[in-house]
Amino acid sequence: MDKETFIVVGLGNPGAQYARTRHNAGFETMEVLSRRWGVEINRKKLNGMVAETTCNGHRVVLCMPQTFMNASGECVQALLQWYKVPLERMIVIYDDIDLTLGRLRVRKAGSAGTHNGMRSILQQIGGQQGFPRIRVGVGAKPEGWDLADWVLSTYRIREEREEMEKAFARAADCVEDWIKNGIEHAMQQYNSK
Repeated sequence: MDKETFIVVGLGNPGAQYARTRHNAGFETMEVLSRRWGVEINRKKLNGMVAETTCNGHRVVLCMPQTFMNASGECVQALLQWYKVPLERMIVIYDDIDLTLGRLRVRKAGSAGTHNGMRSILQQIGGQQGFPRIRVGVGAKPEGWDLADWVLSTYRIREEREEMEKAFARAADCVEDWIKNGIEHAMQQYNSK
């Protein structure tokens, strides 16, 4: 069991037509991390785009699954098997319609809720829930909207986009905090904001 390796997975849908949509909050956070750490997440591996780097003396694997959201678990299961990382050293970042726009919720473990990407992950790894996650609020579906249309929509006004840019930066801060100080500390720091 390699105690030095961490895996950071940001969920989203590959392809230009899905870029900057609400469902791609995980991908957008990964883009912040890749810019901040000076690495490109551009190597095809295990059904994802992957980069390996270091943070606080630890090896960190950054991954953006390329399986489409509803099959994210295929990539995550392959990552866990390949890198032999215990669940508690993997963090998953994804969008949440139950949180107000730009709000983060950090958890040590938990269910998939209504999120199909998380459902796929839990299904592929045998229902184990013991891995940290960062949920990024994208706002509730407006009256009359279909859920799929909502999560695949972009932010409609500049202020929304700006709020989300701040959220992606905070989620990236949270990942760094988790690697350096552990999930309990990250929860204390980022659940209150």
